[in-house]
Amino acid sequence: MKGIKAYFFKLLPLMAGTFVGVLAMLLSLSGASAAPLAQDTSPQPLNDENCKSCHLNITNLWSESAHAHAYDDPYFQEKWNGLGKPGDCLVCHTTNYQASDGSYAHEGVSCEACHGKVESNHPPAVVPIRSDNEFCGTCHTTTIHEWRLSGHSQAGVGCVDCHDPHSQKNLFEVKDDLCINCHQEDMEAYLEDIHINKNIGCVDCHALVIPPDPIPDDGIVPTGHTFTITPATCVACHTDALHAGFSLPGFEDGAKAATQQITETLVTTSTLLQNNKQMAENGFATEQRLQALEAALASAQLARLFQGGIIGLVLGGSTAWFVARNVRRTYGENEAETKAEEAEDQDGKQGS
Repeated sequence: MKGIKAYFFKLLPLMAGTFVGVLAMLLSLSGASAAPLAQDTSPQPLNDENCKSCHLNITNLWSESAHAHAYDDPYFQEKWNGLGKPGDCLVCHTTNYQASDGSYAHEGVSCEACHGKVESNHPPAVVPIRSDNEFCGTCHTTTIHEWRLSGHSQAGVGCVDCHDPHSQKNLFEVKDDLCINCHQEDMEAYLEDIHINKNIGCVDCHALVIPPDPIPDDGIVPTGHTFTITPATCVACHTDALHAGFSLPGFEDGAKAATQQITETLVTTSTLLQNNKQMAENGFATEQRLQALEAALASAQLARLFQGGIIGLVLGGSTAWFVARNVRRTYGENEAETKAEEAEDQDGKQGS
């Protein structure tokens, strides 16, 4: 029994040190990983200024967009005031308009209009994104109607496939590059077409907008999203071809208000090659971002594991040393007492 007790006292420092070290490492890991996820039990909605603190590049793009200035745009203000400031207009030109009392959350189309109310537990809580075509069509009524009649609709090519929802600009700086991103098979015939020699690009014909005359009071006009070519499209340029034997009934005087200047840079073979390269880069962009995030997460976890191991080693070693010191002292005192008692017993036996 005495041998077992002595063996236990020898193992006690190691056991105590190991326990404290492992416990410290686990607490370090759980604390480090749980800290960013600590949430308010009742998160409060954020506003656009809160979004800017993290998404500065996106808010900068948005701040110059038509969405941001949907309310303070001078043309809108002129038309809106001329119509007597009807509240119906504010449904699309403000954010979260309430018809019951005429109030709204923000002037213009802000973050909340497309992302909904973002609560203070973001991140990591996921922010909703209303990016479906029908949602865009709630305000862009003419465009959505034209799009439904187009081949893009049938092919499943939606709004955000061509337009950046934050800047409202095309995803490619040159509009024709945007078309070629999908319509590469049509380019061979186009590069041999006479229009290419006149610096006439895809959108100059397929997205030509001829505004009505006069423009209606509500300002709602065609936006060129059917992508079809009509006789009016041709007459916008070929007014001199309207003569006997080559006339289009109803367009003898040419297209009214067709004043759009052809300024797009025509796509060349080198642009096609460059665009193909950009397509490849864009195709892997999302995967690369995910891989980078996964690598960063793994690195952070490894760092926390190493940090926890160091903390556990230090605390475990300190605990083992402290316990061993006290065990030796206690064990030594017990041994001394035992020997003293044995000596007294021996003296007693000799005296008797």
